[in-house]
Amino acid sequence: MATNVLEVNPERLWDSLERSAEIGRFRDVGLRRLALSAEDKQMRDLFVEWAQTAGCSVEIDRLGNIFARRAGSDPGLPPVAIGSHLDTQICGGRYDGILGVLCGLEVVRTLNDKGLATKRGIEVICWTNEEGARFNPPMMGSMAFAKVLSLESVLATTDDAGITVEQALDDIGYAGSAPLGRTFDAYLELHIEQAPVLDREGCDIGIVVGGYKTQALRLTINGDTGHAGGTPMAMRRNALVGAGYVIAAINDIGLAYASDEGRTTTTRIESFPNLAGTYAEQVKLTIDFRHIDAARFKAMRADVDAAIAASAMKANVEIEVAEGWSWGSELFAPECIELLKSTARELGLPYREMRSQAGHDAYAVATMAPTAMIFTPCFEGISHNVNENIELVRSLPGANLLLNAAVARANR
Repeated sequence: MATNVLEVNPERLWDSLERSAEIGRFRDVGLRRLALSAEDKQMRDLFVEWAQTAGCSVEIDRLGNIFARRAGSDPGLPPVAIGSHLDTQICGGRYDGILGVLCGLEVVRTLNDKGLATKRGIEVICWTNEEGARFNPPMMGSMAFAKVLSLESVLATTDDAGITVEQALDDIGYAGSAPLGRTFDAYLELHIEQAPVLDREGCDIGIVVGGYKTQALRLTINGDTGHAGGTPMAMRRNALVGAGYVIAAINDIGLAYASDEGRTTTTRIESFPNLAGTYAEQVKLTIDFRHIDAARFKAMRADVDAAIAASAMKANVEIEVAEGWSWGSELFAPECIELLKSTARELGLPYREMRSQAGHDAYAVATMAPTAMIFTPCFEGISHNVNENIELVRSLPGANLLLNAAVARANR
C-alpha cells in the first residue's frame, strides 16, 4: 500500500467480528440472528454501545434502522453514509452484512485514533431486516427508507407466527422516533461477495458497477383436496403435483441459462393441508430468477411464464401469479464508482469491476443517493450457510479502500 494513507486496525476489526459471532451462534460456526429477534436486539444494543463509545450520536427511525453519526466540521452538509445489516439467515454465516457494518464502525474508530476531523459527517447505518428470513420481502428497512415500500405495509407485515413488524419492533424496543428518510451526500456499502469470483481469482477487491436483474414471483396453486387412496387419478387436482412440475421446470430453465449467468430457484413452499393421506388443495411457492443481461432476462421471464402455464395444465390446477420483489436494474453512481477506482489506484490496491448476483440495501439507497459498493472475498463464495468464511488478510484491502474513499468524499 502507498505511504501516508489511513489503515484500519486489523485486530480490533477481527475482535468486533468475533464478538458478533457470539450472539445468535448456530451450529457452532454459524449464526441464527433473525430480524427483530432477541438475538438481533442483543447485537443492536452492542452496536449502539460501540458507536456511542466512539463518540457517535445515534438515531433510530420508525423501522428500527440505526444511524450512528460521527459529526463533521460543517454540520450543515449531508453526511457520507456507510451501511449494511446485522441480521442473518436462519442458517447464516458470521460475515454477511456484518462485515460491512463493522468496517463502517472501524472507519469511525480509525479517524478517532488519528484525531482526524472530516468536513462532512460520517454516518454508519444498520438497516433492518435485509435478509427477509423472518419478515418478507428482504431489504425491508432500506426499501421503506427509500419509499420503494410504504411504511404502513411494512409495519403490518407478519412472520410465520403472525407477529407483525410493528409488534416485533416494540418488543425489542427499536421502534425509533426519527423520521423515515434522510439525506446522504453518498452511500458506500462493503459486503462479502457471496459468489466465488474474487476468491478463485485471488483478487481481494471487487468494485460493483451494477447488479443482476432479479425478480421474485409468488405463486398460489389451487386444486381440490381429496383422499390419497380413494380418489381416481384422473379426478385429482393435486396442487402439490402442480408445484412439483413448476419447481422442476424452473430449475431446468436455470440450467438452460446457466452458461451466460442465468439463475433460477424455488425458495419457499407452503402446502395446505399438508397431511398424510390427503393430497393438497393449495400450495404457495416463491420463485426467484436472475440474469446479468436485460434481453436474456426478458427471454427467461417468458420461459418462466410458459412453464407455469404448462404445469397448471398438466396437473389440472389453477396457478395465480403475483409479482414479488424486484431489483438489480438500479445504476450505481459513476462518480462513486470512480471514487473507489481512483482511491484503489492511489493505494496500490488491485481490483476488478463486477456485477452483484445478490440483493443488497445499496440497491434501495441508490434510488435516492449516489451509491457504490465494495466486495471482498469469501471462501468459495459460500454464503447463507453456516460455513461462510473469510480471511482477515483478504478483507483488509476492501476495508482500507472503504476508509480512504469515505474520508475523501467526506472532505470534498
